Amino acid sequence: MKKRFVTTVALAIGISSFSTMPAIMEPTPVYAANVQNNDQAVAIKANQLITTAKSLIGKATYSNTVYKPTAPYKFSCATFLMYIFEKNGVDLATYNENYMMQQGTYVPRNQLQKGDLLFFKSKKTGTDPDHVGMYIGDNKIIHMADSKQNIVISDLNSKPYYKDNYVTARRVLPTLMSANPATTGDKIVAKAYATKDQVKMGSINNDASLRFTSGGFIEYTYRKNGVLLKTKTLSEQMKLGTAVSKSNLKKGDLVFFNSTKGSKTPTQVAIYAGDHRLIIPTSNGVITRVLLVDYYKDHYITARRVTK
Repeated sequence: MKKRFVTTVALAIGISSFSTMPAIMEPTPVYAANVQNNDQAVAIKANQLITTAKSLIGKATYSNTVYKPTAPYKFSCATFLMYIFEKNGVDLATYNENYMMQQGTYVPRNQLQKGDLLFFKSKKTGTDPDHVGMYIGDNKIIHMADSKQNIVISDLNSKPYYKDNYVTARRVLPTLMSANPATTGDKIVAKAYATKDQVKMGSINNDASLRFTSGGFIEYTYRKNGVLLKTKTLSEQMKLGTAVSKSNLKKGDLVFFNSTKGSKTPTQVAIYAGDHRLIIPTSNGVITRVLLVDYYKDHYITARRVTK
């Protein structure tokens, strides 16, 4: 579902633009590699998400045109989830249900766990989901329902809607969390997230004042995690390490984009944060997006692995 959001405050959360997903994704099994966090850490994170979500009941109103992450809150179903995940250190990097549905891993409806995302489609045209909620256990979801109900907790058996319009469920915990123990890539991503709202982008590089060019921010973030790039120039950074295919990206890889389709000259660099997410230093600050956005597909040049 395409939306246009007008923000009423300056946002620190990265938000993706939209494109249409060609088709509903075929289910794929949950695989062992996703169990990279211990069960206790995932359970704690899921309960944190639920606590934050419940704390907003009665404090937020529905809007699919305005996103307001301060009281009085305004959310759509997707921005509501984007907000509660971001507040608990898990960045979905998008308010687009289509892109959320491509993160994490497919999970059968009879195997739902707290923190899973559930997608629904009531419109008879198109393939895009038009609603998303978060599973909280006991066959219930919490979601920003509509302009009459706002944020509510609903039993999945309470209305035919939840059965008739169900599309799929995705498990984004633990895949959007750091591995345990954390890899170098995890640490690089964590550092980038920790400093993204503090840095000032510009034409100089200064560690003390956290002022950087885009290449300088990349060099700083990796250096602070023991990876010496030794260059702040994008064209030189694009020569480092080894080339890696888009289908084989892992946390900590560098991803390069051009401003003109087909050009081999990089004008933008991003840190791959796992599960399609990008951390991108721009002239307006460090933002987060998903690689699924058409712009990043169209302007992708290459990716380089500079960590072991």
